[in-house]
Amino acid sequence: MKTELKTFRIGGGAGYSGDRIEPALELAEHGDIDVLMFECLAERTIALAQQVRRKDPSNGYDPLLEARMRAVLPACAARGIRIVTNMGAANPQAAAERTRDIARELGLKLRVAAVTGDDVFDLLQARGQDFTLMDGGAPVASLQAHMVSANAYLGAQGIVDALAQGADVVITGRVADPALALGPLIHAFGWRMDDWHRLGCGTLAGHLLECAGQITGGYFADPGIKDVPDLARLGFPIGEVGEDGSVLITKVATAGGLVTEATCKEQLLYEIHDPARYLTPDVVADFSNVCMHGGGKDRVVIEGASGTPRTGQLKVSIGYLDSYIGEGQISYAGPNAVARGKLALDIVRERLALTGVQMTETRFELIGVDALHGAALSRTDAEPYEVRVRVAARTESMAEAVRIGNEVETLLTCGPSGGGGATKSAREIIAVASTLIPAELAPHAVHILES
Repeated sequence: MKTELKTFRIGGGAGYSGDRIEPALELAEHGDIDVLMFECLAERTIALAQQVRRKDPSNGYDPLLEARMRAVLPACAARGIRIVTNMGAANPQAAAERTRDIARELGLKLRVAAVTGDDVFDLLQARGQDFTLMDGGAPVASLQAHMVSANAYLGAQGIVDALAQGADVVITGRVADPALALGPLIHAFGWRMDDWHRLGCGTLAGHLLECAGQITGGYFADPGIKDVPDLARLGFPIGEVGEDGSVLITKVATAGGLVTEATCKEQLLYEIHDPARYLTPDVVADFSNVCMHGGGKDRVVIEGASGTPRTGQLKVSIGYLDSYIGEGQISYAGPNAVARGKLALDIVRERLALTGVQMTETRFELIGVDALHGAALSRTDAEPYEVRVRVAARTESMAEAVRIGNEVETLLTCGPSGGGGATKSAREIIAVASTLIPAELAPHAVHILES
């Protein structure tokens, strides 16, 4: 008699830092899941978090961490659901401490783990000449004076270790997105860290879940072409993974959205450069032979992933102060709105030249007319009834950036007629560069806190 394979269910509770909270609670309450995974770190997010931490050493974690934990901890604790997340951002230790305190306030007895080791800022400051930037080949040292963060993409091992120590909540900093699912799978099934086939399958599961509502129809929706029901109540995905590495994607039956082969294919291709060599810290995943078939309503089976040995190197995301951007916007509506908007652009362009504003890159555009694809691809056979003027420019100082928006704002009284809703802003720009370092230079550590 054939023994039924063990399965493990992971809920994708967030796809970015500011994502909705209600779908995650829905997963905890109605998803029959084993782990609730929150993927909340983009490339620039952690650099911005490092800036916050430098101003306040007790901060630097995800700004929605407290709201998310207050929402889902009671339901997860009641059902034995573990939480794995990278909401630690630049300060996983502080995030774990805050989560422990919230658990205490809620009367919950939990073990909270912080996984650290991804912050390699000091290493690159000390040894910047030893490593080169992936784009251009210049030494990392060329950015040292402007660096605000340097975080290596750790793999799943720290999460595995934390779960093995009984953690109910695991909070990391920068880890590879799929590792948030792969770690729990390795722990649950006892997969070896050199079982490249299963690690490739687990990486596929993590990749499919990491963007939450994208795979359940959110980013997929296009009215009249790709219709998705009840998007205001979009449900987030559940990955049901077998001990053999098989993957099934579904969602809570009563939630909005849908799971189809098409939604899964779009997410499979998301941010994939070479499907035969998807590089992660744990495995070089191979998605080139992946195939899908329906397993019922809102159920899609995905098979065919595999993997080969990891490279032994870790990608490091370096955040650095690149420049400043000044911006101003103003609206024009009614007859001849486009002509007045174009005149406004001409005026600001000339004003910036007359007053000597130093700019290295500029954008003069009419939102709704030519802002996204430029004049060459924009329609000119229909006259919009309203347009939004936008002027933006990159500068080398905040003072110069402020002048951009100021010139747009003066259009309110200095013409053309009928302008309104003017806004302006100036901000510093944190850019991202990448390098590679040997994995042994970024060892992880696990810190356990009791609530």
